[in-house]
Formats: sequence, C-alpha cells, structure tokens
Amino acid sequence: MTVFGAYSCYYDLLYEDKSYAKEVQFVSSVIRRHAADARTLLDLGCGTGLHAWAFAEQGYRVTGIDRSAGMLAKARERGQQTTLTGSGSADFLQGDIRDFKLDGRFDVAAALFHVISYLPENSDLESVFARICEHLEPGGLVIFDHWYGPAVLTDRPVPRIKTFENDEVKIIRIATPTLLVNDNLVDVRYDIMVLEKSTGRWEQLTETHRMRYLFWPEIESLLSRHGLERVEFCEWLSDKVPDQSSWNTFVVASRPKTL
Repeated sequence: MTVFGAYSCYYDLLYEDKSYAKEVQFVSSVIRRHAADARTLLDLGCGTGLHAWAFAEQGYRVTGIDRSAGMLAKARERGQQTTLTGSGSADFLQGDIRDFKLDGRFDVAAALFHVISYLPENSDLESVFARICEHLEPGGLVIFDHWYGPAVLTDRPVPRIKTFENDEVKIIRIATPTLLVNDNLVDVRYDIMVLEKSTGRWEQLTETHRMRYLFWPEIESLLSRHGLERVEFCEWLSDKVPDQSSWNTFVVASRPKTL
C-alpha cells in the first residue's frame, strides 16, 4: 500500500480538526501582502481538495496536483457539493509533483500541510523546485510549510494515540515515530484500526510516512539554486521568527520579475 493509499478512505475524518479555512485565509493574506494581483494558484499535493476549494472561495483559479487517484476523486466530489460565491474555480490533475508539465504559468505555487517534508531525498527537492520554477510567472510566489529541524531535535517526536469517530466508523490511530537523526528524517508508522459500525467489522491498516525536517541554511541554498529569493520565513500561522519551539514553519519566496 502506498503512502495515503489506504488513508484516502478516511483522510478527512482523521484531520477533521484541522482548520483549512483558517490556513487559507492566512496564506491569502500573505499573498495579498506580496502579490496583490495574483489570481492563479498551483496547489501541489492537493489531497482531497480542502485547501484548493477554500482558495477557490477566495477567488483564485486553482489547479491541484496529487498522485493519489482516491484523494483526487474526493476532491472532485467535493466540488459537486461546493457552491462558489465568487469568480474562483478548482481543477484537479493526477501527477507526480516531481515530474509534471502543464500549459501556462501560475502567480502562486503552494505546497501546504508538510508536502515538502514528504520529499526525503535531495533529488526530490531539486526536482520539485525545478518544476515549480518552470510553472511560475516572473514575480510569482512559492509558499510552503515544513517540519523545522531545531524544534524536531529539541522537542522530539513521541508515540501518540488518537481516536476519531463519525456515524459510520470509529478509528483508532497509533503513531510511532523513529528519529533518523543522521538523515534529517522521521519515519512515522501509523497503525490504524477501523470499526465499521453497521457490521461490527474491524479492519487494520499500516503505513509508514517518511518525513524530512529542514533547517534554514539548506532551504536558503535550495532557493538560491533555483533562482528564488526569500520573502518571509516565519512560524506557521504567525509572524514569529522561528526558534527551537517552532515545529511547523513556512517559507515565502519569489521568482524575480527579470531574470
């Protein structure tokens, strides 16, 4: 089973406490601050489309890309249940964010909910940022959040158990992290027990998500190699300068208007 393969069935329930609307409002304010005329947005690793449709509600014309057919099916289904009040739209394409080719360029490329941290190899990062730059308008913005190395090493990940429930299923998820300190990686094993309430049947799923944590000097070097300029580097959902307590940080970079 590939990462998020089994997750696509239960993904939205597992993250029902995540405020996608609040995050999109925050990112939209950042976009308005640095690129007020931005209208087109590329959503990398769009998942089930919760960010994408919230951006569309803000008036952006969104193109979402994801590898998971199951996730994309849910994103498109969500569109059938969404009535947009403005001029925004959302379209979804299946593809690998390390290797895609679209017609046209975008004002903003966004990779949210730790998509960049799901790229464990240096070659993965290089490929993604090469594709971003190919699809970014001059003066366009790149916005991404990620696990921040100083916090991961200071407040180390520990096992966690969470329970999720709706009318149809009850889910118990056990997350067991393994820190690979010399590789800047954390392997998070998810053991997921799902109870189907109508039948009383239990199903067990297991997936391991390999997460990369990043430090500012390597981010700065990555941006420089791809001709991108730093605009902001802050704690996620705030303007706080990151420190050893900032597990989740975000970067805004821009493609120069003249190259």
